[in-house]
Amino acid sequence: MVTVNNIFAYFEENVPTYLKMDFDNPGFLAGNGDRSVEKVLLTLDITDDVIEEAKAIGAQLILSHHPMFFELHNVSTNDFVGRKLVALLEAHLSAICLHTNLDVVSGGVNDALMAALGAETAGILDPMGTAPDGIPYGGGRFGFVPETSLFNFLAVCKKNLHANGLRYVDTGRPVHRIAVCGGAGASLLMNAVGMGCDTFITGDVKHNVFLDAKELGINIIDAGHFPTENIVLPFLADVLAQDFPELNVEISKVHMQPEQFY
Repeated sequence: MVTVNNIFAYFEENVPTYLKMDFDNPGFLAGNGDRSVEKVLLTLDITDDVIEEAKAIGAQLILSHHPMFFELHNVSTNDFVGRKLVALLEAHLSAICLHTNLDVVSGGVNDALMAALGAETAGILDPMGTAPDGIPYGGGRFGFVPETSLFNFLAVCKKNLHANGLRYVDTGRPVHRIAVCGGAGASLLMNAVGMGCDTFITGDVKHNVFLDAKELGINIIDAGHFPTENIVLPFLADVLAQDFPELNVEISKVHMQPEQFY
């Protein structure tokens, strides 16, 4: 029998909470740790629709990337966060969240993003330290793809990340040495420039960062927060299936990129 606590302990060993950034709140956030688990639902966010999906498929655990809350002062149905927590507990569902610890760890979000783009990883874009096992960790990655035009690479990004649309700056440089940061990683633009990258792929890019990229001579692609992070879920499904073969693991079918492009 596999319990919620067993699964949380597994991730604490492989994606430890201490790797998180200071503002963050990953971990075992709701539920009964002793409850047995037969089915797990993976999702980027725990929304009302995802909770209903978990109930419909008979899951006992939701494993998400984004935490349900960062600061919590009460739990009631008077606000949307409390409403979701009440719905979880009433359905005997548990929630484990892996956020910035999954971003920075080896084999996490950014390595999944590089793999999805067909890139060979050369290093960490923003080194943060070395784990006790001797493996370095940090934000973003940089590496190489076979040289191509930005136009061709945009098509690869949109298709492989299942993005609804892309925003970008074209500086006229071909794409070969790239940097990535899943989610909102525009703060690492100068790291990408410092690494000699010609192209930077991330999400949630602001106006001034597009201007900076153009003046610095580096292509930048905003592929969206959801597409640049949701790509890690198949990786999580694979490791869970490998190490807990008795589990039935599903990826949410109802949670999708929220923003559309006209």
